[in-house]
Amino acid sequence: MDLTRFSTISIIGLGYIGLPTAAMFASRKIKVIGVDVNQDTVDTINRGEIHIVEPDLDMVVHAAVSQGYLRATATPEPAEAFLIAVPTPFKGEHHEPDLRFIEAACRSIAPVLQPGNLVILESTSPVGATEAMADWLAQARPDLTFPQKAGELSDIRIAHCPERVLPGKVMQELISNDRVIGGMTPRCSALAAQLYSVFVTGECVTASSPRVAEMAKLTENSFRDVNIAFANELSIICDRLGINVWELIQLANRHPRVNVLQPGAGVGGHCIACDPWFIVSSAPEEARLIRTAREVNDAKPHWVLDKIRSETGRIVESSPGRSAADLTIACYGIAFKPDIDDLRDSPALEIVQSLTQSHPGSVLVVEPNIEALPESLNGARLVSMLDAAEADLHVLLVDHRYFRALKPNTSAMIIDTRGIWTR
Repeated sequence: MDLTRFSTISIIGLGYIGLPTAAMFASRKIKVIGVDVNQDTVDTINRGEIHIVEPDLDMVVHAAVSQGYLRATATPEPAEAFLIAVPTPFKGEHHEPDLRFIEAACRSIAPVLQPGNLVILESTSPVGATEAMADWLAQARPDLTFPQKAGELSDIRIAHCPERVLPGKVMQELISNDRVIGGMTPRCSALAAQLYSVFVTGECVTASSPRVAEMAKLTENSFRDVNIAFANELSIICDRLGINVWELIQLANRHPRVNVLQPGAGVGGHCIACDPWFIVSSAPEEARLIRTAREVNDAKPHWVLDKIRSETGRIVESSPGRSAADLTIACYGIAFKPDIDDLRDSPALEIVQSLTQSHPGSVLVVEPNIEALPESLNGARLVSMLDAAEADLHVLLVDHRYFRALKPNTSAMIIDTRGIWTR
């Protein structure tokens, strides 16, 4: 099999996955052209700076830009390989997959494709998305051949290789984690594996088809979602029965074959909160457990809000002359997971947004990983932990390291959704 070395790679989408991936290839002295529709993102990267928070990413990007191996642009340019790492949200009440960003990325790179190019879909996608991508490219470039029709003799190689990294450890896990690669033909898979072997020390495992690779990523996150749903449902049951769920889980986990996860305010982030719905949309009648787990986790923020409203009601009842408008609620953490600045699909953010709309008093936010609140939290104030000390109710939503080290010096009521202050 004739495999070539890649000298120029294009990454479409310079977000939480695209930019670290671009930086990783560039750090191996490969020319990388990053493409993003946001001009501010393009300008920031070309200054050698970053627009997201991820440990060690700033240093790698700065070095790659300074040495001329990484450059950002808003318009795709010719390359030997194209990696598409754009968002894949869902739409509507039934959580149907929305592939418009993938389609737009295909349309944008189609004019610059050349025979021998490799196109990899990295975006987490519903089953069949890679095949849809190949069809969009074929429609845009009828002068080229693609694997769905020409097989191994195609001009363009197509594969799916989903990211499998943890925010906050992306730069480490991009290197060390195994990669699942599903090419549309064996040659497509081999070429994609060769590309990733530039920096991946984990194993590049070949799936029998793109569909298997797509389903593998969805399965990983759905498995986690189901286990988190068990913990979240358990916390609600324990609250009803007057049992400390943190003590209960600690005791249950002493069994050698039991590992109950820790409950929280819900499940956030673009992956676990979205990926199970892709499976449900593909097989709605069969995916009963996966759907139920998603519904349990989606409902947890509403349960937390009910707890907050119940406690504010108790405070008002026990304080003659005071109303809810006199009460200050301090919320700790709005990121979707600890020690990052990513607010995507964050249940904590959802809770605080609802409070700003429904609570007549002051809402304070303590979030050490951001410098300004999003517009959706109009009316809330970003404050330090010290400034939040006088609040009437303290609600821990995210267990940042900062909060694990410090506890509010207060006798006021605490609602601890992560069990780090009350465990």
